[in-house]
Amino acid sequence: MVRSVSPGFARLKAIYDAPFFDLIARSHAVHAEHWPENEVQLCTLLSIKTGGCSEDCAYCAQSSRYQTSVKAEPLMQKDAVLEAAQRAKENGSTRFCMGAAWKGVRAGDRRFEQVLDIVRDVSKLGLEVCVTLGQLSSVEAKQLAEAGVTAYNHNLDTSPEFYREIVSTHTYEDRLKTIAAVQESGMSLCCGGIIGMGESVDDRLRLLEVLCSFDPAPESVPINCLMAMPGTPLADQPPVDVFELVRLIATTRMALPRAKVRLSAGRTRLSREAQALCFFAGANSVFYGDKLLTAENPGVDEDQALLEELNLRAQPAFAGA
Repeated sequence: MVRSVSPGFARLKAIYDAPFFDLIARSHAVHAEHWPENEVQLCTLLSIKTGGCSEDCAYCAQSSRYQTSVKAEPLMQKDAVLEAAQRAKENGSTRFCMGAAWKGVRAGDRRFEQVLDIVRDVSKLGLEVCVTLGQLSSVEAKQLAEAGVTAYNHNLDTSPEFYREIVSTHTYEDRLKTIAAVQESGMSLCCGGIIGMGESVDDRLRLLEVLCSFDPAPESVPINCLMAMPGTPLADQPPVDVFELVRLIATTRMALPRAKVRLSAGRTRLSREAQALCFFAGANSVFYGDKLLTAENPGVDEDQALLEELNLRAQPAFAGA
């Protein structure tokens, strides 16, 4: 619960609470002003090291603390990652995201050196390269940037006030320190959250308030709907209400007009019509492919058909590719 109301929070609350059709009409106008090409960024996410994580994030099936169906696997070999990246590019993705279930990375560690080697070769394919490896310092951030990483994903998940209800093995401040290191390195920041974990609407808006405070602002903001995974503490959480999701997307679009707002986990629970409403409200990026780390995702053919129906086209890769 938010105990004090800042001007920034009050502004976000006023936007979010507007009549629904007024809200999405305004957010669509903002979206059209800053993103006039009717484009959607297609991103592919690959888990390059799955399971066995020491953290206790209550939503995550990869935590070693919970009894889930996810089995710990070693870091993937480079050839297998490159094959997946090439396939993603051929399917139309322009950003390739690699995630590892680690608490963090440390310069000089053998596994981190392997990741740097993988990044160097993936970047040669002409893809934007994004990684999410947990906590890092300015030293590791600089090495990732030099290897060819264009964006680092480090979600804040929820508000500072609710965070301790979700994770106890690291703090919100730990997340903010990693974000500062990422921004200092010159990599763009991919940072968003998860809704449906039992948080309030105010918690969601507090998260957005924190995102708005970053300078520079996040380049992309993933909005994940909790996929309640059996065996985790949040296994019994109900699905997110679609209109609450659309309201948050619209508010995010208006608060961060130049950010890519990404529909992430939970799209399998959204109808085609619900996804269309999300795009109208301001979403302009999706994870593309049949799997997100350990969760299911709509298939490539299904997504291509939807984009064609909505007269949306894939966003081209960034100019540096």
